[in-house]
Amino acid sequence: MPYLALITALALLQFLYFGIQVGRARGRYNVPAPAISGNDQFERHFRVQMNTLEQLLMFLPALWMFGSYVSWPAACGLGAIFIVGRGIYARSYVRDPKSRSLGFGMTVLPTLTMLIGVIIWAVRAAVMAV
Repeated sequence: MPYLALITALALLQFLYFGIQVGRARGRYNVPAPAISGNDQFERHFRVQMNTLEQLLMFLPALWMFGSYVSWPAACGLGAIFIVGRGIYARSYVRDPKSRSLGFGMTVLPTLTMLIGVIIWAVRAAVMAV
């Protein structure tokens, strides 16, 4: 489980970094809090942070369930892909939101894979318990 904890900590630190980037963008583009609009570049940083929050809501439980019940090494590998994908997503989205597809796919597919894996495991475990 220490590896799952490491992947979790890295994902959360990445989210924190994205939040810091939003704060910097506020100053750079003169968007005072609590405003969340007013400059296109600021809004891109903000959307990266908010979309990452939305993805973390599914990713973290999926990571821990999959790692606990299916395969912790596979969960860590998928988690690493997620983190790299979030980084690619952030860079791409800030540069040009239309270019975010690769990073988005590298984020969604690992999470979906783990969720499907957990569902298959849970159904098998439930059937075996009967």
